[in-house]
Amino acid sequence: MTITITAFERSPDGGKGLARDMRVRWALEEVGQPYDVRLLSFKAMREPAHLVLQPFGQIPTYEEGDLVLFESGAIIFHIAERHAGLLPQDANARARAIMWMFAALSTMEPPIVEHFVTGFLERDKSWHVERLQIVDERIRKRLGELSRRLGEADWLDGAFSAGDLLMISVLQRIKSSGIVDEYANLAAYVARGEARPAYKRAFADQLAIFKAASNG
Repeated sequence: MTITITAFERSPDGGKGLARDMRVRWALEEVGQPYDVRLLSFKAMREPAHLVLQPFGQIPTYEEGDLVLFESGAIIFHIAERHAGLLPQDANARARAIMWMFAALSTMEPPIVEHFVTGFLERDKSWHVERLQIVDERIRKRLGELSRRLGEADWLDGAFSAGDLLMISVLQRIKSSGIVDEYANLAAYVARGEARPAYKRAFADQLAIFKAASNG
């Protein structure tokens, strides 16, 4: 059965690969699974046909036969469970990889998302600058902890896993701020992820959609 995912028709990330369908694309490329993409306008994302698949009106969704999923982390976990390449076979290593998936989405991502909410949606508030400083210090605390744990290793726990895929995807969201570059091993970690052939294929596919929309 053909896998179909949804993505922005006109991505708000400026072609940087930050929209969350990129994570799913990368996972599918890592495990060698073909997929189709259904592009959605912001208007279509609020319409009943999409809301029945994604009740919060977001992307991505994942459809395969009778199975419909939303939330990028859940989708990637499903892909990793069904196809070899993103979770170790050893039970303990597998559990640790899943742990890092949760850490990326539950511990690392919330303050990073808050940075962008404060930086863009609340910039007209009188307390904007002070708030952004507080959020960025919270991010630095988490990055420092992650940096110490990663050390000089290539990946978080042995071989590359879905935990790394999600962690790198989260760190990319803050890369343009320069904060990640304050931690040389984390900057190198993100670069290693971006150098993977599967990542390059996924990014090229997402970028092609952005360019087509920009030229249309």
